[in-house]
Amino acid sequence: MSAKQPTVEYDRRKEVEDFENTKLGVKGLVDSGITEIPRMFHHPPDTLFELEADSHDGHDHLIPVIDLSGPHLTVVEQLREASSKFGFFQVINHGVPVSLLDRLVAGIKAFHELPSEDKIRNYGRESLASGKGVDFHSNYDLFHSKAASWRDSLQVRLGPVPVHPNDIPQVCRDEVIEWGTESKQLAERIMGMLSEGLGLREDRLKGMSYLGRIGMTGHYYPYCPEPKKTIGTAAHTDPGILTVLLQDQLGGLQVNYDNKWINLKPVHGALVINIGDLFQIISNDAYKSGEHRVYANPNPEPRVSIAVFFSPGIQEDLYGPLSELVSSEKPALYQQIKFLDLVKTFLTKELKGKSMTDHFRL
Repeated sequence: MSAKQPTVEYDRRKEVEDFENTKLGVKGLVDSGITEIPRMFHHPPDTLFELEADSHDGHDHLIPVIDLSGPHLTVVEQLREASSKFGFFQVINHGVPVSLLDRLVAGIKAFHELPSEDKIRNYGRESLASGKGVDFHSNYDLFHSKAASWRDSLQVRLGPVPVHPNDIPQVCRDEVIEWGTESKQLAERIMGMLSEGLGLREDRLKGMSYLGRIGMTGHYYPYCPEPKKTIGTAAHTDPGILTVLLQDQLGGLQVNYDNKWINLKPVHGALVINIGDLFQIISNDAYKSGEHRVYANPNPEPRVSIAVFFSPGIQEDLYGPLSELVSSEKPALYQQIKFLDLVKTFLTKELKGKSMTDHFRL
């Protein structure tokens, strides 16, 4: 009779550190030929989702596609309704050249598929706040999440102090710079109409105070050999004001509406807009911060999405429900907070299930 083998205790911290030290991200794991994903990527069964079970085909067209070239008052009302109901919408005829969007997807994909020695030089986790303002890594919350997600990311600081152009990887430099300009103009335009939708002046929510801090993230979701054991991005809401997202045509993004996960199907040339936690707070719940997630990619073709996150450029300022939106009939639902405190709360917890609106609600 053979002796019982000793139980080997799983050391997640060591597995995470070993993975981090490769500086190759999840694409490095795929390139190595793995057929099973490391345990550090395994999510509890109750947080996972079957692609088939969650494909609510009858609901996939609920989230509106809004034509920004329509009559102004009609567009304002459509944006207001979508922001209060879903916290998400897509826009077409937005003024950003579709040719740029296609080049941007190709450029971000090309970066993530650079030879390892070229990509590693951008690896890091601290350079956005200071230094050159560009970094490539896998999972910003890698060291404080319970399970990692199957994606890699390239981050670029676009404001208030933009990154030096020479620090942006050459393979996507021109596209990122152009995208930064175009997405900022679009965000300002949409914020004007969202402001009108709240009954405020068109210029009430623009400029440095609300849209001054700008960061771009180019996500890369490579093929996952065990997509039912992990996720691409955990369910969460964005902490800032507004997000402008370009997704490719492979899909994978889902939005929580009425306790159902709705596929946000790609529309070529469209851009996805979603409301962030701080916008829900300053609107006193008139607008909703949309919860969303991305499933792990089961397809051989990698999936790419590029988000630009807009938030206050003055982090020490206090933010809370706008005085114009508070009355005896509709009292303030949130405390006054520094955006810096909101960001610190966000960054010190894992992504999964986070909503800053719950944390700062009165």
